[in-house]
Amino acid sequence: MFTYLRKAQYHETDQMGVVHHSNRVKWMEEARVAFMDELGLSYRDVEASSVASPVVALAVEYKKPVKFADEVEVRIEVKGYDGIRIELAYEFFDRTSGKVCATATSKHCFVKDGRVASLKRELPELDAKFAALLPA
Repeated sequence: MFTYLRKAQYHETDQMGVVHHSNRVKWMEEARVAFMDELGLSYRDVEASSVASPVVALAVEYKKPVKFADEVEVRIEVKGYDGIRIELAYEFFDRTSGKVCATATSKHCFVKDGRVASLKRELPELDAKFAALLPA
């Protein structure tokens, strides 16, 4: 499991003073990018090899509002991986209360030159890292 810390910014709030729901999806992307950096292969490195990982499914369940200046811990982990697709799970925690703010999942495939691609063939180092993170 990887943890990404995020402080809610004023410009992310709506008229009710609550972080707009769409920002959680952006935070998921920030967490994924940081997660890849932690694995030692940045998104930039992956894309430099002409491999992309588009989102094919996304689900978010909102449990508690996040307000300006709240510190949120986004925990991310690999839930499934088969070399062509990856599923990631996210939990958003309010660092002050320790309460879950949201849970989410995202599913991605890997493509190269517009075609589905196997990471085992295209990026074996990343394939091995993802496979090692699968739940037992």
